Amino acid sequence: MTIGLKRLMCSIWLVIPLTAGAEEFQFQAVIDKAESLADSAWKAPPQVPRFLQELSYHDYQSIRFKPESSLWREEKLPFNLMLIPPGLFYHHAVRINLIEGGEAQPLAFDKTQFSYPNSEVEKLMPADLGFAGFKLTFPFDAPDIQNQFLVFAGASYYRAVGRHNNFGLSGRGIAVNTGLPSGEEFPSFIEFWLEKPAADAETLTFYGLLDGKSLTGAYRFTVTPGDETALQVESVLFPRQAIELAGVAPLTSMFYYGQNTLRPDGEWRPEVHDSDGLLIHDGASDEWLWRPLNNPATLTMDYFGTHNVRGFGLFQRDADFGSYMDPEAGYDTRPSAWIEPQGDWGKGHVVLTQLPTPDETNDNIVAFWTPDGGLSAEGPHRFDYIARFGMADLVDSPMAQAVDSFLGDGTRIGGGDVEGAVRVVVDFAGGPLSDYPTEAPVAADATALEDGELIEQFVEYVPALERWRLSMLVKPAPDRPLSVRAFLREGDQTLSETWTYQLAPGSDVLNVIK
Repeated sequence: MTIGLKRLMCSIWLVIPLTAGAEEFQFQAVIDKAESLADSAWKAPPQVPRFLQELSYHDYQSIRFKPESSLWREEKLPFNLMLIPPGLFYHHAVRINLIEGGEAQPLAFDKTQFSYPNSEVEKLMPADLGFAGFKLTFPFDAPDIQNQFLVFAGASYYRAVGRHNNFGLSGRGIAVNTGLPSGEEFPSFIEFWLEKPAADAETLTFYGLLDGKSLTGAYRFTVTPGDETALQVESVLFPRQAIELAGVAPLTSMFYYGQNTLRPDGEWRPEVHDSDGLLIHDGASDEWLWRPLNNPATLTMDYFGTHNVRGFGLFQRDADFGSYMDPEAGYDTRPSAWIEPQGDWGKGHVVLTQLPTPDETNDNIVAFWTPDGGLSAEGPHRFDYIARFGMADLVDSPMAQAVDSFLGDGTRIGGGDVEGAVRVVVDFAGGPLSDYPTEAPVAADATALEDGELIEQFVEYVPALERWRLSMLVKPAPDRPLSVRAFLREGDQTLSETWTYQLAPGSDVLNVIK
């Protein structure tokens, strides 16, 4: 079973003769195509020539789209369009259309728009190959400098960044049965339509047609780049069959190790991850919940119940270079992503799937929302939302945040004196704690779950950090997970988000304690 690799992404493409008529292009045309596709059986897509699939990573990366060939460049429009060739991990082509004056026309492949690693690859490149996807650029810093901020390529994956970010985590159009024993499906965007932007445009609209074994979908994206980049997403899904676990607005990221894990042997960097936690805001309870990520020993899946979920996302809260010490990877500038549902999605769960990874090349984290009872075969199903990418302050939470989480042996000096226990330390800052008197009687509501024992807990202010620290000594039940949730309060007033954590038996910290 595969969740997805950051650089080795599974690609499922389909090229079929779909054209938008001469009449003015509308989103309804994409919806109609998706509905029509859903009435027929899914067909495996034709693959690009084998030599392209067998290119080395270096040779594929050396096939580069020439910046001077960027669409709309000569017209000096604010947005430029760059194209991605199939090959290596992108086994199938996708149709790309341009909309101008309300009419859509297919974009022809032109091999001269690319440079190649050698003349042999250039000679073998088919003249009608097609594209694997596209990149959008926008002048973040100066009118004459185009910055890449959005990439669509590989199944339904896309990556976006704000002005101050390097590329990191990915979004997806849909996730199907992620983490289930039956195996994950990877539906693909098979065709795109991009509207030509105006001379002073600050947003760009494009459309995507998605097809997969279990469903089809129509998408409209309206993207606004800036300090944070926002995609307004409208999606209409047509299942071919009932789907047990449909992942709406999925986010995919990487967590190798961090504060709350042991450092792998031989690693000199303090932390390595694209995201360090999952944040959820539930509408019914108005609770803000934070779950630090983990690199588990085996696959884990956590379900967080929601009713009218107001938002969820994967965050890189730690933006301190000293936490990573890696100028090449730039983990301190990886983007956070926040999904804001539009309208009431009803009852469901935010699902966090975590896979073990031996290194930092695998995207081993997936988070998405799924409706209670799965996705019925009777469509269509509509889900609209805004996906925002930027630094971790892109969400204005009113609560104090958990900024650091540490775990250690509960039998060592500074840890405790209880065999089999874990010292759990969580630092909170911000929100109502920003101006709180340091002598205030701040307390915690802490609970050990899964039959675990909360042996002790206390809250103290740490002047050197200007934070409030919750320290707990927790003993998990035999062969059960270490599972804890806690928040800070003063009397009946909740001061912080709810911090929740779980370590399955066999996790590195628990193994050391044993």
